[in-house]
Amino acid sequence: MHHEDHEEELDLPPSKTKIKQQMHDLQDIGEQLVALSKDQLKEVDLPETLRDAILEAKRITKFGAIKRQMQYIGRLMRDVDAAPIIAKLDVWGGKSHQHIAYLHRVERWRDRLLESDSVLTELLADHPDADAQRLRTLIRNAHKEKELGKPPKSYREIFQVLREMLPEQAFTQADANE
Repeated sequence: MHHEDHEEELDLPPSKTKIKQQMHDLQDIGEQLVALSKDQLKEVDLPETLRDAILEAKRITKFGAIKRQMQYIGRLMRDVDAAPIIAKLDVWGGKSHQHIAYLHRVERWRDRLLESDSVLTELLADHPDADAQRLRTLIRNAHKEKELGKPPKSYREIFQVLREMLPEQAFTQADANE
């Protein structure tokens, strides 16, 4: 067992609400997959069982049956790495470049936070409702993790906190206004 795995076990299990949300998200992705043309579907790397379930859903016309089929697809999606599928759907949806630019922006904020204390002051000035204490702790922990060669758990958590603080819509609207 790797040291990292042991560290991850300390995390609390996700709440029922969070699990339910993840299931809805996966089902939404499933619905997007069902809506694709057969040619587009061929371009997405999917396990056979999931592909069959999607093709079956395309054939179903009864509402009750399609609902059950979509729930089944949602369950199958749990065992799949959804990231490449989402990326492919985003490309077709035209979201990818904006989204990638947004993620890079969040990463730059994180790196700047770790480089200088004044950056946190600047960030908090724009976001007074942010949890300053939590951010300070995460930044301190991220420095320690790096020094001690530990898994970058706090480093990754800073990214999540920043994503909550700096929603993507705000960036895309700012870009549109520039």
